[in-house]
Amino acid sequence: MFKVETSLTLVVLLGLISVTVYLINKGKKGYLPYVRPIAAIEALEEAVGRAAEMGRPVHFAPGSGELDSEYASQTIAGLQILAHIARLTARYDVELIVTLWKSVSVPICQEVVRQSYIEEGRIDAYSPETVRFLSDDQMAYTANAMGLIQQREVASNILIGPFYMESLMLAEAAFQVGSIQIAGTARMYQLPFFVAACDYCLLGEEMYAAGSYIGRDAIRLNSIKAIDWAKIAFLAVIIVGALLETAGVSVIGDFIRTYGN
Repeated sequence: MFKVETSLTLVVLLGLISVTVYLINKGKKGYLPYVRPIAAIEALEEAVGRAAEMGRPVHFAPGSGELDSEYASQTIAGLQILAHIARLTARYDVELIVTLWKSVSVPICQEVVRQSYIEEGRIDAYSPETVRFLSDDQMAYTANAMGLIQQREVASNILIGPFYMESLMLAEAAFQVGSIQIAGTARMYQLPFFVAACDYCLLGEEMYAAGSYIGRDAIRLNSIKAIDWAKIAFLAVIIVGALLETAGVSVIGDFIRTYGN
């Protein structure tokens, strides 16, 4: 049975789907929307180039690295960035060290790195030991990773994915050896530590957009644009509604209460 009081939700959903389909179809025809530069992504090549100049390795960690948890989307975003970093390290002949504390992610990361080296025509430079499983215990992994970062004096430390209390410890270890640091996570509890300790930071949803930004994929960029349009529309309704409520006019508020429950 159709409920009138929930009709607004249906209209908003259909509107969002329509806009998304329209922009994706434009993307299929080759339309590339403008996407503002993301400083942390632009700095990835600088970080790898710095490592090449110094003759020191690049360290990458995807956080917990789980694909069967609520943070799987963050892990996937981190793997997309790992693929880009691996292409850069293969191109500039820089050693890449990937550390993990979830063993199930080892073969996935190995294949991501291997495929990137193949794309650069440098499969001879690829080694399965690039991806290192240090421990399945969080603190044991953190201690091992910190020791590895400082022992090898990594030139660049890149942390992208779902991180927990190890975030600041890894960043501090890399800071002590003078690493340039790029970090990103959508876990709000850890973002302040990354912002304080790292040179560049991907804030929340920037991390999800990074894969599309790097690959310049028209379809995915247009889907991001559809979401941005929806945010602008919702923000406009909130602002106008707040101004009208302040003026004692409850037109928008009453409409939402009637049809948006």
